[in-house]
Amino acid sequence: MEEIVVMYPAPGLSHIVPLVEFGKRLLNYHPSISITFLIPTLPFDYNTDTTSSYISSVSSSFPSITFFYLPIPSLPRHPTAYLNSEDLFFELGRLNNPNVSAWFLSLPHCFRVSAFIIDFFCTSALDMAVSFNIPVYFFFATGASTVALFLNFPVIDKIMTGKFRGAFDAEFSIEGLPLVPATALPEPMLDRGHTYNEFINVGLYLSRSQGVIVNTFQELEHRVVKALYEGACLPVGFTTPPVYCVGPLVSSLDYDGGTNTTTVHECLSWLDSKPKQSVVFVCFGSVALFQQDQLKEIAQGLEKSMQRFLWVVRDPPPLNEPSKRFSKPPEPDLEKILHGGFLDRTKERGMVVKSWAPQKAILGHSSVGAFVTHCGWNSILEAVSAGVPLVAWPLFAEQRFNKVVLVEEVKVAVAMEEREEGGKFVTAEEVEMRVREIMESDVGERMRKKMLVIKDQAKVAISEGGSSSLALAKFVDSWDNNRGCNL
Repeated sequence: MEEIVVMYPAPGLSHIVPLVEFGKRLLNYHPSISITFLIPTLPFDYNTDTTSSYISSVSSSFPSITFFYLPIPSLPRHPTAYLNSEDLFFELGRLNNPNVSAWFLSLPHCFRVSAFIIDFFCTSALDMAVSFNIPVYFFFATGASTVALFLNFPVIDKIMTGKFRGAFDAEFSIEGLPLVPATALPEPMLDRGHTYNEFINVGLYLSRSQGVIVNTFQELEHRVVKALYEGACLPVGFTTPPVYCVGPLVSSLDYDGGTNTTTVHECLSWLDSKPKQSVVFVCFGSVALFQQDQLKEIAQGLEKSMQRFLWVVRDPPPLNEPSKRFSKPPEPDLEKILHGGFLDRTKERGMVVKSWAPQKAILGHSSVGAFVTHCGWNSILEAVSAGVPLVAWPLFAEQRFNKVVLVEEVKVAVAMEEREEGGKFVTAEEVEMRVREIMESDVGERMRKKMLVIKDQAKVAISEGGSSSLALAKFVDSWDNNRGCNL
């Protein structure tokens, strides 16, 4: 009987990469298994080239890992008609259930499914898998703190009956976490609606799974990991599933939809000429876009800070063109976007890169002393693995919550504060202040030293006998209890 593990990520590199990296590590530990990834195929371009490049590289290097692209589902409405990306991804998960079911039914009888590992956006697949008697595990590409928050969504729903948007005084107490402001909940949770109910449903379904695999390590989030392991993060009467902290799961390579060797060379060569820990790296992931006025504030703040910087700039989103919401932005015209002589005035101490830069390689360079980030969990773990402190500027998804954890609990980030009357707008003065704080102050230096300690802890965690390696072993041992399923 051939043992197979099936993994089902949500669309997008931020969900696919950590799950694939977990698959690679699982194969290292248990080389006799095979792994198949069920990859959702989107009816629109969502960094498709980048995803394909990454998957191709894995396929050529790991013959025991295969990728099956699910058929394109027929959406009942145009992608841009959905309230948010989260609502769309939950819908895609439901629409793909027949395709996932058909794939399982097509498996030869010689295969024994030891585990079906799903992203939380694929929660609706749990009922289908249970009907086949397949053991289901959730995979969280985010941290243990987020798992504790998700588990508490049904509890929070009962505590507060109104909407959370604008509830500046409301806070939630969860064992192992600092007080969580209601305004730090994921954006779709702020208003009670369809997507809100989807998140509540995830919280309920987590306890029905065989366990939750998390892209973190015990030493990074020790208080909440302890609470999760002990089942203490939920009130009496609620069930905490087994939790396996197996991270950090970070790709060894940077992906840009191809290999942009020119950009890689230019960035790293420029950094080679700069003193140790003297450069602020400013980058907001592969999806976030700023309007022109916000880019102007960032430019002014970086210039006034008098710090060396490496800044990745993407083209502003088109105004009043919702049909382009999921389209890849064009290459930015830096002279047009950053007008007024900014590039000339800062050319001796700053470098501005169009659209993409090799983030992992940059963070690992000795010249980088701080990272201004949107607080995506993959970016956080890359910074942790490099020992680089953060300026936390969250934009969407669970990033505002991540900011609370980084600033209040882990204490390796300073917070970029938004102007209250301007919504999600950060002024040039704030940018200057936070960049100076992380680079010049005693606070920044303490964070830098703490990050170096955590960097070493991350290495130990994934080494033999480390906390994440032991968690991986416990996860594999749990298969014996579940016995898997022979379809």
